[in-house]
Amino acid sequence: MMSALLLMGILILSYALGSVPVGLVVAWLKTGRDLRATGSGKTGATNVMRSAGRKWGFLTLFLDGLKAFIAVMAATLLWPLSTMSVGSLVVDVSVVQSLAGVAAIIGHNHPIFAGFRGGRGVSSFFGSMVYLNWPVALLGIGTLTVVAMVSRFMSLASIIAGLVTCAAMVVLYAVGRVPLPHAAYAVLLVSYIVYAHRDNISRLLHGTERKLF
Repeated sequence: MMSALLLMGILILSYALGSVPVGLVVAWLKTGRDLRATGSGKTGATNVMRSAGRKWGFLTLFLDGLKAFIAVMAATLLWPLSTMSVGSLVVDVSVVQSLAGVAAIIGHNHPIFAGFRGGRGVSSFFGSMVYLNWPVALLGIGTLTVVAMVSRFMSLASIIAGLVTCAAMVVLYAVGRVPLPHAAYAVLLVSYIVYAHRDNISRLLHGTERKLF
C-alpha cells in the first residue's frame, strides 16, 4: 500500500514539474505577450526563439530539459526506499524512472498550470535521457543540432534526433547494456514526439514548413 502511494506521489510530482510552463513565463517576461497566441501556439523553445529571441529560446530549451531531468532524478532517489510487484512484474527503479519521465513529458505537453496547452516534449525528453543514459542523450542532441543547422527545420531535426536516440537505446538493450524499461521508454516517447509533430510532417511534405532561421 505504501509503495503504491509512493509511486503515485512520484508520478504526481513528475507531472507537476513537467507542467511548469517555462516557455510561457520566459516569453511573457521578455515580450509581455502570451506565447500561445503567436507562431505555432506551442510553449516550447522553438516558438520562444521565434517570439523572444534565440538566447531566450535556448534558456527555455535548457529549463524544459532540466525539469524532466529533476523528475527522473527524484524518482531515482525516492524509489529505492520501497519495493513493489504487480503480479510477476517487479517494479524496480528503472521502471519508476521511465514512468516519471513519461509523466513529466505529459505534463510538459499538457500542463495543468497553462490550460493544458504546452509543447511537443522534445527538450524534456532529452533532459530525461541525460539522466537515464547521457552518452545516448549527447548522440541525440548532437544529431538534433547538426540536422537543425543544415536543414534549418527544427521539426525535422527533432524527429530525426528522436529516432536516432530510440535506435541507439534499442541496440544497447539488445546487447545487454540498458534495461528493458529504458529502451521501452525511448520507443514510447519518440513515438509520442513524432505523433506530436504530425502537423509539421504534413507541412514538410508539402514544402510549407517554416524554417528556424
